[in-house]
Amino acid sequence: MQAHPINGRVLIVAGSDSGGGAGIQADIKAVSALNAFAMTAIAALTAQNTTGVYGVLPVDPAFVALQMKVVLEDLGADSIKIGMLANAAVIEAVAGEYEERAINVPLVVDPVMVSKSGHFLLEPDAVQTLRKRLLPHAELVTPNLPEAEALTDIPVRNLDDMRRAAEMIRTFGPKAVLLKGGHLEDERLCDLLLTEDGEEVFEGRRIHTPHTHGTGCTLASAIAAGVAQGLGVRDSVARARAYVDEAIRSAPGFGHGHGPLNHLHTVRPFP
Repeated sequence: MQAHPINGRVLIVAGSDSGGGAGIQADIKAVSALNAFAMTAIAALTAQNTTGVYGVLPVDPAFVALQMKVVLEDLGADSIKIGMLANAAVIEAVAGEYEERAINVPLVVDPVMVSKSGHFLLEPDAVQTLRKRLLPHAELVTPNLPEAEALTDIPVRNLDDMRRAAEMIRTFGPKAVLLKGGHLEDERLCDLLLTEDGEEVFEGRRIHTPHTHGTGCTLASAIAAGVAQGLGVRDSVARARAYVDEAIRSAPGFGHGHGPLNHLHTVRPFP
């Protein structure tokens, strides 16, 4: 069996998930499953499983920055994915390191604020810091509806609300916004991609399953892999959505709560 050469380097700056379904663990799996190379700067540790988050321990901001520095100086990056950063001090450190060493590297920002179980993963005073320090650098930002509401103060109940929120988020500086509509009640799922060229609505059918832990982390990392591989934002989003859809459909069913996805459905048996 001939191996495909690894294509694209993705530096992931995010929190760890001890349950393996979200965070850094999901990010590494998604990037690897799409044949890119994953590197990490861990910004927080969490004690969590499929039923909830039981503790969060932020990493010292200077050490988060150091992880980024040594990776960028040696291995380099073709895209950077930002996930859970926990607090304003970590956001400031990450933004500073990005500005100093990677300002021309495409940045995919997943503004992780609340876990699937409802646990707040970003301190409230850090939302403004995220908006001011990282979003202006972003090639793409990928909020879900609660995150979009936190960023804009716009209640989002339908596709028109999604358009208004996405347009406001674009005024914060990112080149593109992918607003994920999974929190709406409709059987038809709509994700709205807004770029400087206009909008595109990606549609799909809702999959009724509790096994959706880590979908946001996984989607953003899959997009970052595509960007690192030169696909462009639109094509990276389309491929990532197809990848996540199959990962949900083939989820292994682990845990007693919101179970993990099957990140490795692209991987063939070896040998």
